[in-house]
Amino acid sequence: MSAPRVTTAPKVVAVTASSPAALSGLRSGDELLSLNGRSPRDVIEYSLLVDEPELDLVVRRRGLDQPFPVAVRKEPGQPLGIEVSSAVFDRVRTCDNHCEFCFIHQLPKGMRRSLSMKDDDYRLSFLYGNFTTLTRFTEMDLERVLTERLSPLFVSIHATDPDVRAGLLRNRRGATSLRWLSALLAGGIEVHGQVVVCPGRNDADILEDTLAGVLDRYPELATVACVPLGVSNFSHEDAMRPHTVAEAAAVCDLVGRWQATFLQALGRRMVFAADEYYLMAERPFPPAATYEGFPQHENGLGMARAFEAAFGGDEHAALGVRPGFFAAVDGAPAAGYRAPRTGPGTIAAGVATGEGSDIPPIAILTGEYGARVLAPLVESLGRDDVRLVPVRNDFFGGNIGVSGLLTGTDLTTVLSDQPEGHRYLLPDSCLSEGRFLDDLTLADLPRTVEVVPTDGLSLRRALEAAAPSTPARVPVTLGAPR
Repeated sequence: MSAPRVTTAPKVVAVTASSPAALSGLRSGDELLSLNGRSPRDVIEYSLLVDEPELDLVVRRRGLDQPFPVAVRKEPGQPLGIEVSSAVFDRVRTCDNHCEFCFIHQLPKGMRRSLSMKDDDYRLSFLYGNFTTLTRFTEMDLERVLTERLSPLFVSIHATDPDVRAGLLRNRRGATSLRWLSALLAGGIEVHGQVVVCPGRNDADILEDTLAGVLDRYPELATVACVPLGVSNFSHEDAMRPHTVAEAAAVCDLVGRWQATFLQALGRRMVFAADEYYLMAERPFPPAATYEGFPQHENGLGMARAFEAAFGGDEHAALGVRPGFFAAVDGAPAAGYRAPRTGPGTIAAGVATGEGSDIPPIAILTGEYGARVLAPLVESLGRDDVRLVPVRNDFFGGNIGVSGLLTGTDLTTVLSDQPEGHRYLLPDSCLSEGRFLDDLTLADLPRTVEVVPTDGLSLRRALEAAAPSTPARVPVTLGAPR
């Protein structure tokens, strides 16, 4: 069977100086119609083609009537030296589920169009860590994943009971699509799973049954994340509601029991609860060692402990969780976790530190959950020139309290009441190429802010750069969130 029809050609968006691409005359804006006679369907196939030492391209350039050939000769394995505009050149496989808990359905009108695109594409799972339900996965997809070793992948499980899963996805194929998970694991593919826990739907006994099903049928899974349902004010699903404190505590307890079971049966803990659960349940976070290397850090598992370790000066903790889920593919566009957080004109932390001894007070802008994590860390510095400014998420409302979903609208409201002349530090997790989710930019804010990478070591360095005198470090441990 032939490959999917290519609808767009890879478009060059950047060329590295002195690279084989630059020396061969390739330019930003060029379209690569074929590579050694083939038209790749995605950046994964493209990366395999450009790995060849002899590369014959057919290029279309704006302003020229006809495509023209370009011959590239380079060392085996040497990068071509270009970045292309998209990860998929045929069509992104969109999601045909209708999950009640889908956050995309809870977005208000007027957001960027890219935010409303639901994908269920295993290629984006491999490249960027997107979760796929496998309801649109096929035999051809399995053959390609196993042949090309597209690993790791990230799969939304939600429930192992077929009927429950089909109901949660509102898709009858949800009852059978986990057969592909079995095939992937049997083929040696590393897979990380996720369960979005919805109160009254797949928690309590059903979550217990799901984890029992994982142990029985999918013990080769690398990890399973239990993450809480997020409910914004724009949700139209009456059955979807936030967890109560008691329900959050019950999830923490259930995960703890199953960690002990997995540890005894498999030698590893397998399942982890997101940090939000401990915040909602007002429980202390588990020790850092229990996260077994923070394999799902970007999914909110162990972020607080990793941040704490990095804030205390552990550079390995800061660097070990930063790369993201994505696989390194030469030329792949910077999207998802790879996307640059800041844009042109962004003020980096440590630039606007004042002159001489006139050092302005510092305010750390963060979400409501982030403020509870940061409070004991900031207090440990013993400084009266640093304060936290929690930003309530009125834009989305509901139970949304993570810093990564802060918007320019809510930051504008809070900053308008803050004094001028202070330093305002903002985590980069709420930005993508200098824009917030509501499409506002840093220039739209009423105060100048300095963007800090979202890890504890970067924040510590930003604070110490402006310290009147560097205080002695005080060991701190995150206890029960306040």
